[in-house]
Amino acid sequence: MPENISISDRFRGILLGTAVGDALGLPAEGMKRSRMLKRYPGRWRHRFVFDKGMLSDDTEHTLFVANSLLINSDSAEKFTRNLSWRLRWWLLALPAGVGFATLRAILRLWVGFSPEYSGVFSAGNGPAMRSAIIGAFFADSPESIDAFTEASTRITHTDERALIGARAVAQLTGQIVRGDFKQRPSGKHFIAFLKNIGSTDKEWLALVLNIEKAIKKNSDVLQFAQSIGAENGVSGYIYQTVPVVLYAWYHHFDDFEATLTSVLNCGGDTDTTGAIAGALAGAVSGEKAIPDNWIDNIIDWPCSVNYIRDTADQLAQKKAKPDKIEPLRYFWPGVPLRNLLFLMIVLSHGLRRLLPPY
Repeated sequence: MPENISISDRFRGILLGTAVGDALGLPAEGMKRSRMLKRYPGRWRHRFVFDKGMLSDDTEHTLFVANSLLINSDSAEKFTRNLSWRLRWWLLALPAGVGFATLRAILRLWVGFSPEYSGVFSAGNGPAMRSAIIGAFFADSPESIDAFTEASTRITHTDERALIGARAVAQLTGQIVRGDFKQRPSGKHFIAFLKNIGSTDKEWLALVLNIEKAIKKNSDVLQFAQSIGAENGVSGYIYQTVPVVLYAWYHHFDDFEATLTSVLNCGGDTDTTGAIAGALAGAVSGEKAIPDNWIDNIIDWPCSVNYIRDTADQLAQKKAKPDKIEPLRYFWPGVPLRNLLFLMIVLSHGLRRLLPPY
């Protein structure tokens, strides 16, 4: 059972958990499970470049949300406008691997659409990857969690399924930080919580029924993923990503490594599933639950591990004393150069996938 930990430690656990899951899963992103296990056998470790890890949009967008909360946590509308400008400038730095829905939405922002109308009809998992920190920050106000999660989601995605998936992650994180889940909840309590998230959506309720059956059978995470059609890997469809991550969190609860490993072992969209699973697992036990080598071997810049820690501490300070806090600065001119290096490494991974093992 997790000990009582500070809000700063929980915020660090969420942001660093996101970064670790993202970085570990990044080299295997999009690979079928069978080939992934041949290509990357053994315990999960960083393999992006010389046994080190780097961060993708999953972590970057989460940090954008965190920084927007530091400036505008009193108004969902102001928060939305701040976050939308961060996304605009992020795209100008030419990041690699932008999701198609997110790309279209940001282009719409640049040509003059307001954040309220920039989103496109998509049920991709982008909104869920950046919603955990919203739930943590507004843990004492479920209404604010919903308002700010919807604001974050609608910038890029308008499909109601995207909102339900993002709300599930945010509200669960809120309950963890609020102290409702100091130990693994009963299956009945957890299922009731999930049903309430999307009580009018038949597809969501069917997925919750699958989670309930898996809990009763004590299925492992892979068995559950297979039961909802993710035999070859968890796709970017939010109604695959979020149920698998939620079940992994419940099944392994306060074991960060087991939670993250079980999700990554499913294959598919491993950086995003890893990022969300890392955030939820990190919310339970904080930074101390994350293996040191998984954190220390992230070598990204200018958004370094220390920058992530400091951002978490700023959020904790903001929550304790809700004055306006300016986000930490980092060397923006270096971002395009970093993205160029990142792209070259991504392309090298793509070329390597042309070779065996198949």
